[in-house]
Amino acid sequence: MQELRHTPLAIAGIITMALTACSSTGEDTVKFSPTQGEEVSAQATSLASATSAEASAGASVSPASEQASTSPAKATPQGSEPAQPGPTYFADTSRASSLNVVVNKQNPLNPSTYAPADLQPIGGVYLRAQASQAAQKMFADAAAAGAPMTALSGYRSYETQQATYAGWVAQYGREGADVASARPGYSEHQTGLALDIGSGSDCDLQPCFRDTATALWAAEHAHEYGFIVRYPWMEHETTGYWYESWHLRYIGKEQAKAYKESGAKTLEEFYGLPAAPSY
Repeated sequence: MQELRHTPLAIAGIITMALTACSSTGEDTVKFSPTQGEEVSAQATSLASATSAEASAGASVSPASEQASTSPAKATPQGSEPAQPGPTYFADTSRASSLNVVVNKQNPLNPSTYAPADLQPIGGVYLRAQASQAAQKMFADAAAAGAPMTALSGYRSYETQQATYAGWVAQYGREGADVASARPGYSEHQTGLALDIGSGSDCDLQPCFRDTATALWAAEHAHEYGFIVRYPWMEHETTGYWYESWHLRYIGKEQAKAYKESGAKTLEEFYGLPAAPSY
C-alpha cells in the first residue's frame, strides 16, 4: 500500500484539470513520479496560496455516537397539523472515536495519536468494524451493478502519517507539504472511517477516476451504505482539499441518507462548521 499522497504527478494533474474546469485530488495516496518535483512543487505552493488552501489501540464504536438530537417543532396555525421535527446532527470534535467526528485542518483528532480498537480487513486494508461491514456489502452490490470496486487505502496510523508528512516537508518545505499531505493527527484516514476506492484501472487515484463506472456508482449510491464522497468538486476552500472522487467517509446509514437529502455539499456544511481551507 502506498502511503505518499499528492505526488508531483497528481498535483500536476490537479493544476491541469483546474485550468480546464476539470480539477481533482486532495487528501490521499497518489502514484509517485519524482521527475517533476521542483516545478510542480512551485505550482502547488502557488495554488495553495491562491485557494487558501491521512493498527493499534483506541475506542470502540458506540451506538450512542450515532444518536441524533431533535430540534423543537415550529408553531403552526390553529387547526393545522403540527410540524414534525426531523433529526439534527452535530459534529463531534472532541472524540476521535465518534462516527460524527470531523477531521480537517482546523479540527485535529482528539487524542491526536488515536488508533481504533475494532479494525477489520476489507480488500487488503483495514476499517473500523461498522465501516468494514458496510463496505463489504457496498463492494458486492457495486460489482453486481457492473461497477467493480476495490479498496486502495483505509486506516493509516499516526506514526505512518508522521513519517509521510516529514518526507514531504523535507522535499518541498512546510507550505508545499500542506497541499500534498495531511499533518499527523489531522488525517481522516487515521479514524478508520475513510476509504479510498478504485476500479483496478490506470485511473485509480488519478483525476480521470471521476469518469469511471465505479466513481459514478459511488457518487449515486454510497450513501445507501453509510458513506459519502468527502472531498467534492470545487469545495476545496471549505474542505481544504481538492476533489477526490475516490475518497469516501463513513458516517453511518442514517446520517449519510440525511446528508444526501439535505443537499449539503460538504460535511462541514452539513454539521454547520466553518470552512477549514488551511491550518
